[in-house]
Amino acid sequence: MPVSDLHVDMQNKAIVDALYKGLSNGHMETVAKLIASDLEWWFHGPLQSQHMMRILTGESSHTKFRFEPRSIDVIGDCVIVEGWEGAQAYWVHVWTLKHGVITQFREYFNTWLTVKDISPHGWEIRHENYTSWQSHPRDLFNRSLPGLILVI
Repeated sequence: MPVSDLHVDMQNKAIVDALYKGLSNGHMETVAKLIASDLEWWFHGPLQSQHMMRILTGESSHTKFRFEPRSIDVIGDCVIVEGWEGAQAYWVHVWTLKHGVITQFREYFNTWLTVKDISPHGWEIRHENYTSWQSHPRDLFNRSLPGLILVI
């Protein structure tokens, strides 16, 4: 990986980390500076679990639900954050950054996913590189959950 790409990866990871720290401290003005005003948003999960939307729009306080990342990975211009709070809340967030600003957010909440990078070199599609990710539902014997493949 070229040094410039490594620098961008580290910068993107630091930006997303700053977003979660801002959320946990209730510093919404800091959070607002990190997100594009025309943020593209995609949500998959139970409607009552749209906690991030409620926090970012000011509909709910940051104390109603706390997002505590357990892992943060960077793939290209995406930062993938995973968190869980026992059996009641499991989430994966995919943040896409352009020039140091978050422009897209995909949220998977209580879909019981573990996201793995299954193509470390990406795929060549229409002259653009994509990385494919595949979910692995937990506890297959007690749940009927579909698998999920993300193309980043």
